[in-house]
This record gives sequence, structure tokens and C-alpha cells, in this order.
Amino acid sequence: MEQKDQFFLLENEDWDTFINDDDLFAKAQARLAKLLPIRRPESYLPTHLLPPIGTQEVWASGVTYFNSKLARQEESKEAGGGDFYAKVYLADRPELFFKATAQRTVGQGGKVRIRRDSTWNVPEPELTLLLSSSGKIVGYTIGNDMSSRSIEGENPLYLPQAKTYDGSAALGPGILVREHPIDMDTSVKMDIYRVGKSVFSGQTRLSEMKRQPEELAAYLYRECSFPKGCFLMTGTGIVPRSDFTLVSGDRISITIPPIGVLENVVAET
Repeated sequence: MEQKDQFFLLENEDWDTFINDDDLFAKAQARLAKLLPIRRPESYLPTHLLPPIGTQEVWASGVTYFNSKLARQEESKEAGGGDFYAKVYLADRPELFFKATAQRTVGQGGKVRIRRDSTWNVPEPELTLLLSSSGKIVGYTIGNDMSSRSIEGENPLYLPQAKTYDGSAALGPGILVREHPIDMDTSVKMDIYRVGKSVFSGQTRLSEMKRQPEELAAYLYRECSFPKGCFLMTGTGIVPRSDFTLVSGDRISITIPPIGVLENVVAET
């Protein structure tokens, strides 16, 4: 655990049990009060961190930003699916879909993937909620919802193939646990580098979301149970231009200031 730039080693705790707690902030504070900071934290911090996920599922929300609505309409207009996304943006019911298991998720410094049968691939930077088994928001992390826009654009029914595959999700660098909800004026920034040079940079704010995090969580838990809790990506407001696609070796950097930076490299296809 980290607090005020100091690191503490939490031992003999089951990860799933520890994070699945409606009072996670109070629990973490109580544990920290009994621990001494690590003297040489660099010896405990590898370059590549594991994703902060145990047996939880990762779900995602779509078309929660106006920019996302426009992008989805553009990519699917030839297939006749453009109007679907406009209707979802205005509807009472949000778009929610299954994204990944822990097996298909990588952490800080890990390698994300693009599908070999896709020609148009982008990362999607997203505030990601950690929800307890009761549906309460108990923490926040950064999510990268890797997406195959060429596949989704062929037909909206291909969404599962465009979104769910090995290495399609990244979470990290850790989980922000706080007493109060995250400030919706918080910025989200994404930079993509190719051979050391910037090829894309974009920024938005959580306040640009049409739906509140609590609303998305409530819909997800209406008819789904998550015994060990769940991660829920809340959608993206940063969409690269239509002539941009990721290639192997690209470095993706996503920054949400109170949480940190999530960096991943696109693996060789």
C-alpha cells in the first residue's frame, strides 16, 4: 500500500477479500496505522506491475461521452448502425458490456494487444470503478479499453469480438481508495508514442460524461451479482482521428492525476 509517497507491505491478506469491502477506506487506514514504511521500496517495485485484479470481472460502459457517440456513429454509418449509438446516448438505459477476465487483463508496463484480424485499432482511456459485491464504489483505477473499430464498424453485433480478446484490457497502476468520491472536474489525458515520437495527444474531463458513475454501477448490478466485486470502465471521451490506428511497439500513456499513470506497449502481432 502507498500513502503520502511512502510504501507499506501488507502481508497475509487475501486480495479478493481485502478489496471487497464497503468500508475499504477505513480498513486500509486501520491497516496502515499498524505498519511501518518500507525502507527501500524500490526493491519491492518491479518495472511491470500486476493488474490490481483477482477473480473479479471487468465490465465497460459505452457512449457515455459526446465524442464517443460521434465516433461510434462515424465508424458504423456504412453498416447502417449509426443511429443506434445516437439513441443509446439519449436513452435512459446505458450501454454496458462484458470486457475481460483477469486472464485477459494486463497491468502497468504490460503489453496490450491488437487483433490480427482487425485493421483499425485504438486505445480508450477510462476512469474505472472498483465496486464491492454490494455495488458500492470503493475505489478507482485507470482502464485501457482496447478496441477494434474496424470490426465494430462492420456491424454493431460484432461488439464482443471488437472488445473482448487476450490482452484487450489494462488496469493500473493501482487502486485509489479515498474517503470521498473522485472530483468530476478531474482531467483524463492520453498520449501515444511511436518510435519515441508523439503521434497522438488528447485530453478531456470526467465532467464531460453524460452519466454519473453511480448510475452506471446501479444499472450493472440490477440483474448481475459479483461475489468478489467488479471493475467497471466508465467510457471514453478521447477518440483518435479516423485515419489513426495503433501498430506494434506503440506506447500508450494514460494519466488521471489522483490515480497516476498507466503505461502499456502494444505487443507484436
